Amino acid sequence: MYAAGAAALLVAAAVLAGRRIEDADRTLFVDWPPLLASWAPHTGPGTPAAVLIAIGTVAYGPVLAARLPWRALLPAAWGTAMAWILCLALVDGWHRGIARRLTTRHEYLRVIDRFDDIPAALRGFTGHILLDSPDNWPAHVAGHPPAATLTFVLLDRIGLRGGGWAGMWCITVGATACVAVLITVRALADEALARRAAPFLVLAPAAVWMGTSADAYFAAVAAWAVALLALAVTRGSPGWAGASGLLLGVTCYLSYGLTLVALTAAAVLVLGRRGIRERPVLPVALLAGLAVVPTLFTLAGFDWWEAYRLLVTRYGQGAGGIRPYGYWVWANLACAVLVTGPATAAGLRRTGAALVRHRTGPRAEVRLAFLVCAALAALLVADLSGMSKAETERIWLPFALWLLAACAFLDRPRLWLAAQALLALLLNHLLFTGW
Repeated sequence: MYAAGAAALLVAAAVLAGRRIEDADRTLFVDWPPLLASWAPHTGPGTPAAVLIAIGTVAYGPVLAARLPWRALLPAAWGTAMAWILCLALVDGWHRGIARRLTTRHEYLRVIDRFDDIPAALRGFTGHILLDSPDNWPAHVAGHPPAATLTFVLLDRIGLRGGGWAGMWCITVGATACVAVLITVRALADEALARRAAPFLVLAPAAVWMGTSADAYFAAVAAWAVALLALAVTRGSPGWAGASGLLLGVTCYLSYGLTLVALTAAAVLVLGRRGIRERPVLPVALLAGLAVVPTLFTLAGFDWWEAYRLLVTRYGQGAGGIRPYGYWVWANLACAVLVTGPATAAGLRRTGAALVRHRTGPRAEVRLAFLVCAALAALLVADLSGMSKAETERIWLPFALWLLAACAFLDRPRLWLAAQALLALLLNHLLFTGW
């Protein structure tokens, strides 16, 4: 409870200090600091279903997670997580909550027609990143490698056109991230801890943002890359290792910041070092898979490093160059609290305790704590980099999902689940989280 209380104080401080800074200097570029959101109390068509899902998961989630066969638990978790994300999005209505999200002036669908010739678009991609370049890309297109935009171009090519299909793609794929985390925890720690974490991964406050941005899709790809690596090192499978490397490559071409998933992947390799010693071919397969996507994009004419260098310049040209680092370096952590909830704050305290007693504590708990701390380290590096000033409630989804696994350490799961659900419902009904 003390950790959750401290987290609440951090959020309160970020709200009060942010309001003062924004009123005085207008340098935060957010309407409701520390979140990029506006005060807009409302209900919508998704409200009744969202409340019912919350009540049902709080009441029956821990019991079902403990008793369902593992093969039934995974699709149940995916389906419930997807319903939770979808219903929260529908609180804003179909058009405003889903169909319009990826069609605004900053988003990917605004440039679909500029990718009629995909090879030419890739060759010329870096020439449109800077704000003063001709026909500069919208913010989110310029801020990500082209695999992000290409996803929606390919959806358009196969007939799934428009914001509705794009939004549902992100929600459907993004919801699978909880399954990937469960598989990883089971493989590296044990099944009991994975089952205890399941309801918290399903009913995460992060769902408020997973239904509103492409970062949910990015988070799922990154989570599956880690999950396949965990299966590879625990089962001695070069095939899973190669597939993990392939997804890690895709991840790096979806978002520059997701190169930090390497820290979580490194933790998996450390925890699975016995399997690697027994099958030395696993790192070879991993690196072979990892080389595929960078090679293809490089041959197509896209220079990842040059694009990132230009992105750093563009970041300084816009709001990122004005937003004060001294505020966001700690206010971003308040955003992380809102994304992961009070239960995660309490779980992280117990994660630290598990590491302190690593010589005497249960081996599975120590292994889970190590994995969670690797994700926390990635989040902190992203924070200190200064390239994540604001909007981290969506940008950090790929790291935040792993922090939720710390809730497996908690007693009284229903109480903590209720706190998580209440936070998500309040955020979604009191604020409008637009981009």
